[in-house]
Amino acid sequence: MEFGLQLGSLEFAAYRDAAQAAEGLGYHLITFPDHIVHERLGGQYDENALAYDPITIAAVVCEATKSIQVGHLVLCNLFRHPAITAQSLASLDRLSGGRAFAGLGTGWTETEFRMTGIPFPDIATRLAMLDEALSCMRSLWQNERTTFEGRFYRFRDAILMPKPQHRLPILLGGGGRGLLRLAAKHADVINIIADVGRAGRISLEEVTRLTDEAFRKKIRFVREEARAHGRNPDDIRVSNAIFNLMLTDSPAAAREAAASAAPMFGTTPEAFLRSPLALIGTPEECVHELKRRAREWGVSQFVFSGGVESVLERLWREVLVHV
Repeated sequence: MEFGLQLGSLEFAAYRDAAQAAEGLGYHLITFPDHIVHERLGGQYDENALAYDPITIAAVVCEATKSIQVGHLVLCNLFRHPAITAQSLASLDRLSGGRAFAGLGTGWTETEFRMTGIPFPDIATRLAMLDEALSCMRSLWQNERTTFEGRFYRFRDAILMPKPQHRLPILLGGGGRGLLRLAAKHADVINIIADVGRAGRISLEEVTRLTDEAFRKKIRFVREEARAHGRNPDDIRVSNAIFNLMLTDSPAAAREAAASAAPMFGTTPEAFLRSPLALIGTPEECVHELKRRAREWGVSQFVFSGGVESVLERLWREVLVHV
């Protein structure tokens, strides 16, 4: 079982401190988002939120740590040509001594593309671009020369040196069927979230749809597709991103918190307590819930978004060491 953190909108010193604290506690991985605008539910965003380059952030954290895995949840394929992404990730792998992983996605926050004028094609095109990009990057990392003639990307006797020190694990993040199909073909890890790619924003409707059963269905779909590609379904690990974390001192307080939050997400308190996006309860209840997800969903990686250092320390010492 692996436990990780997703950190964003911090100053560089805070990234260093948080990463070193997480490593000291025993967390297994640190991840960073890739956004120009950090958009929330309903299309809202803070125009003053920090959005440093995620490759630079990862490099800073690689230098500040010794053992923790470092990567992204996830890099937007549309922001960079795959040759540049491959070069950046191979560089991080070398800098970190083999601790980097390749977290990638199609890109989804339409606001960022509208602001910058970067082309934002429909979801089918973005998926096709990511499919080609993944094939090209894997070849650049593994082969002496890469020649590829695709619809979106073309390489002719392309070289990339130095190569990564090891086979870079690929993590794909998303929730739509198209992305899940790509995960079945390419991914070592699939981080399943609500489907945001088609809409270009986080919608309440899609967040509400990501229930306990919907999460299981997505996992079953990935495994069926993996078999169709001739892959062993068990070779694809399942990652659960948890965006709402609340450790309470009593079961009653947990129920009260769920009752307060559930209406904002268009669901019931009972369903919210089992939502893949949330973890609410006493430490004992949270241990039980994470073990249930591991057993019933096949999750082998949990990634917690944000949080202050004291909460993350309590989470580790009172919950995660017992899972």
